[in-house]
Amino acid sequence: MGQTGELTHQRRCWPTPQADSDLQLYRLMMTIKIPALEPSNNMKNTIQIQALTLDNFAPFGEVISCQGHDYFHINHAQTERYHALAMTEILGEAQAGISIFRNIQSTQMPFQVAMLERHPQGSQAFIPMQGQAFLVVVAPGLNADEPDISQLQAFISDGSQGVNYRAGTWHHPLLTLEAPSNFAVIDRIGSGPNCDVYEFNSPIQIVSTQI
Repeated sequence: MGQTGELTHQRRCWPTPQADSDLQLYRLMMTIKIPALEPSNNMKNTIQIQALTLDNFAPFGEVISCQGHDYFHINHAQTERYHALAMTEILGEAQAGISIFRNIQSTQMPFQVAMLERHPQGSQAFIPMQGQAFLVVVAPGLNADEPDISQLQAFISDGSQGVNYRAGTWHHPLLTLEAPSNFAVIDRIGSGPNCDVYEFNSPIQIVSTQI
Protein backbone atom coordinates (compact mmCIF):
# COMPACT_ATOMS: atom_id res chain seq x y z
CA MET A 1 0.00 0.00 0.00
CA GLY A 2 1.38 3.41 -0.93
CA GLN A 3 1.76 6.32 1.42
CA THR A 4 -0.01 9.57 0.63
CA GLY A 5 -0.05 12.98 2.18
CA GLU A 6 2.74 15.37 2.91
CA LEU A 7 6.02 14.35 4.43
CA THR A 8 8.05 16.66 6.59
CA HIS A 9 11.80 16.78 6.45
CA GLN A 10 13.30 18.26 9.59
CA ARG A 11 16.91 19.29 9.87
CA ARG A 12 17.94 19.48 13.50
CA CYS A 13 20.93 21.75 13.82
CA TRP A 14 22.41 19.98 16.81
CA PRO A 15 26.00 20.61 17.77
CA THR A 16 27.13 18.10 20.35
CA PRO A 17 27.13 20.01 23.66
CA GLN A 18 30.51 20.90 25.06
CA ALA A 19 29.04 22.29 28.29
CA ASP A 20 25.70 22.40 30.10
CA SER A 21 24.92 25.77 28.57
CA ASP A 22 25.13 24.22 25.12
CA LEU A 23 22.26 21.83 25.78
CA GLN A 24 19.78 24.47 24.63
CA LEU A 25 21.29 24.20 21.16
CA TYR A 26 19.86 20.71 20.90
CA ARG A 27 16.39 22.20 20.73
CA LEU A 28 17.07 24.23 17.60
CA MET A 29 15.09 22.84 14.68
CA MET A 30 14.40 24.02 11.15
CA THR A 31 11.46 22.37 9.39
CA ILE A 32 11.32 22.17 5.61
CA LYS A 33 8.24 20.97 3.72
CA ILE A 34 8.90 18.71 0.76
CA PRO A 35 6.49 17.29 -1.83
CA ALA A 36 4.37 14.28 -0.96
CA LEU A 37 5.39 10.83 -2.10
CA GLU A 38 3.25 9.46 -4.90
CA PRO A 39 1.52 6.19 -4.02
CA SER A 40 3.57 3.21 -5.11
CA ASN A 41 2.77 -0.47 -5.32
CA ASN A 42 6.28 -1.08 -3.98
CA MET A 43 5.62 0.84 -0.78
CA LYS A 44 5.14 -1.46 2.20
CA ASN A 45 3.01 -0.70 5.21
CA THR A 46 4.11 -3.76 7.18
CA ILE A 47 7.70 -4.88 7.68
CA GLN A 48 8.79 -8.18 9.20
CA ILE A 49 11.84 -8.31 11.44
CA GLN A 50 14.85 -10.24 10.16
CA ALA A 51 17.81 -11.68 12.05
CA LEU A 52 20.79 -9.31 11.98
CA THR A 53 23.67 -10.69 9.91
CA LEU A 54 26.89 -9.34 8.43
CA ASP A 55 25.52 -9.68 4.91
CA ASN A 56 22.06 -8.20 5.26
CA PHE A 57 23.31 -5.19 7.22
CA ALA A 58 26.29 -4.54 4.91
CA PRO A 59 24.55 -1.81 2.85
CA PHE A 60 24.08 0.27 6.01
CA GLY A 61 27.19 -0.34 8.08
CA GLU A 62 28.93 -3.03 10.08
CA VAL A 63 27.79 -5.64 12.60
CA ILE A 64 30.10 -5.54 15.62
CA SER A 65 30.52 -9.10 16.85
CA CYS A 66 32.97 -11.97 17.02
CA GLN A 67 30.92 -14.22 14.78
CA GLY A 68 32.07 -14.24 11.19
CA HIS A 69 35.28 -12.29 11.82
CA ASP A 70 38.92 -13.33 12.01
CA TYR A 71 41.10 -12.67 15.04
CA PHE A 72 44.68 -12.87 16.19
CA HIS A 73 46.11 -13.59 19.62
CA ILE A 74 47.54 -10.93 21.93
CA ASN A 75 48.52 -10.73 25.61
CA HIS A 76 50.59 -13.91 25.62
CA ALA A 77 47.85 -15.73 23.68
CA GLN A 78 45.33 -15.14 26.45
CA THR A 79 43.19 -12.86 24.31
CA GLU A 80 41.63 -13.04 20.87
CA ARG A 81 41.62 -9.64 19.17
CA TYR A 82 38.87 -9.12 16.60
CA HIS A 83 40.55 -6.20 14.97
CA ALA A 84 39.00 -3.08 13.39
CA LEU A 85 35.48 -4.45 12.97
CA ALA A 86 34.27 -0.96 12.06
CA MET A 87 35.96 2.36 11.38
CA THR A 88 34.68 5.56 12.96
CA GLU A 89 33.90 8.25 10.38
CA ILE A 90 34.35 11.85 11.51
CA LEU A 91 33.88 14.89 9.28
CA GLY A 92 34.48 18.55 10.10
CA GLU A 93 36.06 19.95 13.24
CA ALA A 94 35.25 17.11 15.59
CA GLN A 95 36.58 13.95 17.17
CA ALA A 96 35.32 10.52 18.14
CA GLY A 97 33.91 10.11 21.62
CA ILE A 98 32.37 7.38 23.75
CA SER A 99 29.03 7.95 25.49
CA ILE A 100 26.40 5.81 27.21
CA PHE A 101 22.83 5.86 25.94
CA ARG A 102 20.31 4.49 28.44
CA ASN A 103 16.94 3.62 26.95
CA ILE A 104 14.39 4.05 29.70
CA GLN A 105 11.37 2.89 27.68
CA SER A 106 11.01 -0.50 26.05
CA THR A 107 9.44 -1.06 22.64
CA GLN A 108 6.33 -3.20 22.56
CA MET A 109 5.63 -5.44 19.57
CA PRO A 110 4.19 -4.74 17.09
CA PHE A 111 5.18 -1.10 16.80
CA GLN A 112 4.98 1.68 14.24
CA VAL A 113 7.72 3.71 12.59
CA ALA A 114 6.93 7.23 11.41
CA MET A 115 10.38 8.79 11.14
CA LEU A 116 14.03 8.14 10.36
CA GLU A 117 17.16 10.12 11.09
CA ARG A 118 20.70 10.28 9.76
CA HIS A 119 24.03 11.79 10.85
CA PRO A 120 25.77 13.11 7.71
CA GLN A 121 28.94 14.18 9.51
CA GLY A 122 29.86 10.93 11.21
CA SER A 123 29.19 7.28 11.88
CA GLN A 124 27.43 6.05 15.02
CA ALA A 125 28.05 2.73 16.75
CA PHE A 126 25.80 1.09 19.36
CA ILE A 127 27.22 -1.69 21.55
CA PRO A 128 24.89 -3.30 24.13
CA MET A 129 26.37 -3.37 27.63
CA GLN A 130 23.99 -5.94 29.14
CA GLY A 131 24.00 -8.65 26.49
CA GLN A 132 20.56 -7.48 25.42
CA ALA A 133 18.92 -7.78 22.04
CA PHE A 134 17.75 -4.61 20.31
CA LEU A 135 15.95 -3.59 17.13
CA VAL A 136 17.53 -1.93 14.11
CA VAL A 137 15.38 -0.14 11.49
CA VAL A 138 17.13 1.28 8.41
CA ALA A 139 16.50 2.40 4.84
CA PRO A 140 18.75 3.25 1.90
CA GLY A 141 18.79 6.74 0.49
CA LEU A 142 16.30 7.57 -2.26
CA ASN A 143 18.22 10.72 -3.22
CA ALA A 144 20.42 13.28 -1.48
CA ASP A 145 17.63 14.37 0.88
CA GLU A 146 15.24 11.45 1.42
CA PRO A 147 15.29 7.81 2.52
CA ASP A 148 13.71 5.19 0.28
CA ILE A 149 10.89 4.16 2.59
CA SER A 150 9.80 1.46 0.16
CA GLN A 151 13.05 -0.34 1.05
CA LEU A 152 12.69 -0.04 4.83
CA GLN A 153 14.18 -3.00 6.70
CA ALA A 154 14.07 -4.14 10.32
CA PHE A 155 16.56 -6.40 12.12
CA ILE A 156 16.95 -7.83 15.60
CA SER A 157 20.31 -8.51 17.20
CA ASP A 158 21.07 -11.67 19.16
CA GLY A 159 22.41 -9.93 22.26
CA SER A 160 26.07 -10.38 21.32
CA GLN A 161 26.00 -7.93 18.41
CA GLY A 162 26.42 -4.21 18.08
CA VAL A 163 26.02 -2.11 14.95
CA ASN A 164 27.87 0.75 13.33
CA TYR A 165 25.81 3.04 11.13
CA ARG A 166 27.94 4.62 8.43
CA ALA A 167 27.80 8.39 8.07
CA GLY A 168 24.57 9.43 6.39
CA THR A 169 22.72 6.14 6.97
CA TRP A 170 19.00 6.58 7.52
CA HIS A 171 17.96 4.76 10.70
CA HIS A 172 15.44 4.86 13.50
CA PRO A 173 16.60 5.99 16.94
CA LEU A 174 17.50 3.28 19.42
CA LEU A 175 14.78 0.68 20.02
CA THR A 176 15.08 -1.79 22.89
CA LEU A 177 12.91 -4.66 24.09
CA GLU A 178 13.80 -4.12 27.75
CA ALA A 179 14.38 -1.11 29.94
CA PRO A 180 16.50 0.32 31.34
CA SER A 181 18.93 -0.69 28.62
CA ASN A 182 22.49 0.64 28.38
CA PHE A 183 24.59 1.04 25.24
CA ALA A 184 28.10 2.26 24.66
CA VAL A 185 27.89 4.71 21.75
CA ILE A 186 30.86 5.79 19.66
CA ASP A 187 30.14 8.79 17.49
CA ARG A 188 31.09 12.30 16.47
CA ILE A 189 31.69 14.90 19.19
CA GLY A 190 31.86 18.39 17.73
CA SER A 191 29.99 21.45 16.55
CA GLY A 192 27.77 21.95 13.55
CA PRO A 193 24.55 20.30 12.35
CA ASN A 194 24.71 16.52 12.30
CA CYS A 195 21.17 15.21 12.53
CA ASP A 196 18.60 15.16 9.73
CA VAL A 197 15.12 13.89 10.64
CA TYR A 198 12.67 12.65 8.01
CA GLU A 199 9.06 12.27 9.16
CA PHE A 200 6.23 10.65 7.21
CA ASN A 201 2.57 10.93 8.01
CA SER A 202 1.58 7.31 7.31
CA PRO A 203 3.38 5.06 9.80
CA ILE A 204 4.76 1.66 8.85
CA GLN A 205 4.12 -1.24 11.19
CA ILE A 206 6.99 -3.47 12.29
CA VAL A 207 5.94 -7.00 13.22
CA SER A 208 7.82 -9.93 14.71
CA THR A 209 8.18 -13.26 13.00
CA GLN A 210 9.95 -16.54 13.58
CA ILE A 211 13.68 -15.86 13.18
